Amino acid sequence: MILHGYWRSGAAYRVRIALNLKGVAHEQRAIDLRTGAQRDPAWMARNPQGMVPALEADGLILTQSPAILEWLEETRPEPPLLPRESGDRAAVRAMAAIVACDVHPLNNLRVLTALRTDFRADADQVNAWADRWISAGFDALERLVERHGAGFCFGASPTVADVNLIPQMYSARRFGVDRSRWPRLSAVEAAALALPAFAAAHPDQQPDAD
Repeated sequence: MILHGYWRSGAAYRVRIALNLKGVAHEQRAIDLRTGAQRDPAWMARNPQGMVPALEADGLILTQSPAILEWLEETRPEPPLLPRESGDRAAVRAMAAIVACDVHPLNNLRVLTALRTDFRADADQVNAWADRWISAGFDALERLVERHGAGFCFGASPTVADVNLIPQMYSARRFGVDRSRWPRLSAVEAAALALPAFAAAHPDQQPDAD
């Protein structure tokens, strides 16, 4: 199994966490987004969207981290990252989607590059943009963790909600977002990073990290 990613990509970070939690051995290959490696024809042949991550496994090339996480859950079900009950599974998926669908896309590299180049946003304006959307998502997640959490986002063990949250907490730190506004999310982050699977997936621990 080969995970193509970039050390600071939040989406690749999610997949690293899930692979580690499930104990799936894999090789990592770096696609440096800063140099435009994602636009190389060889990479575009693997992923026509020209993004990361992509997972090569079982003769497949899988893209889009939510789809990869679902595939891992279906093909490597232990330990489970979704609850048993259908209503609980929907709640966890909704928490994950707040990050994957509503927050992360608005502060990833290509959007920030467009703000800088097309709209001439300076560093403070870019950070304010990121803060706006991260804060909106984290405000909602804080309330949902209050409702469902018992040490992690949902219950007492990691789920795909935590797999999505932890990379976004890392991004919030990069953009200077004041995370003290969300004590429950901060507590979840501390609990997650104490686990080897999360710690080993951290961007700073990756072979292509600066």
